[in-house]
Amino acid sequence: MAEIILKAERRTDLKKSTSNQMRKAGTIPGIYYSFGEEPIPIKVNELTLRPLVFTSESHIVSLQIEGENKPMSCILKDTQFEPITSRIIHFDLIGLKEGEKLTIEVSIILKGSAIGVKEGGIVQHNLHKLELECLPQNIPPHIDVDITGLNIGDSIKVSDITLEGIEILNDKNASIVSVVPPTMEEVKPEEVVAEGEAPAEPEVISKGKKEETEEKK
Repeated sequence: MAEIILKAERRTDLKKSTSNQMRKAGTIPGIYYSFGEEPIPIKVNELTLRPLVFTSESHIVSLQIEGENKPMSCILKDTQFEPITSRIIHFDLIGLKEGEKLTIEVSIILKGSAIGVKEGGIVQHNLHKLELECLPQNIPPHIDVDITGLNIGDSIKVSDITLEGIEILNDKNASIVSVVPPTMEEVKPEEVVAEGEAPAEPEVISKGKKEETEEKK
């Protein structure tokens, strides 16, 4: 799996107002966690963080904190976004330890063109990520799922996926992708017209006025 170098500085002022000022200046606050160690508040340039966040690939991060002797190996565990603008406002990194398994979500990428699509079927991508438990060195950048052989009515479930040295934690019966029949617009019975028959003209209700005229006579 590809590695990304991320340079960071320690944060000493943890006030909310300070964090807001940092964001306006293009710097994003974050936290580095490692089991058995004190969390380290950090900050990074937003532009250097974007390639790690806005991607379908999983990466191991080589975190280089200013003042530290050696880089720390970690992964991106969580990202928070501003609801309206979708800008990054906070991120969490979790440290990796050799020989220690971790849980991570990895993106699914569909490959090929399903046979059923040529017959009018529609591809439904139901599950976009798989939750995996594995050693750091076994983390795949993404998971390829070949849909070429799918006909209308076929699907690929979690149980159909096998990854060497990796345990998949999702429900085995969960559908990853399926090819469904094309949807048909519902036609109301009164809208159906027999072949060769002209649509019925709207009925003009005039009975009331006729009776009223006869009474005046």
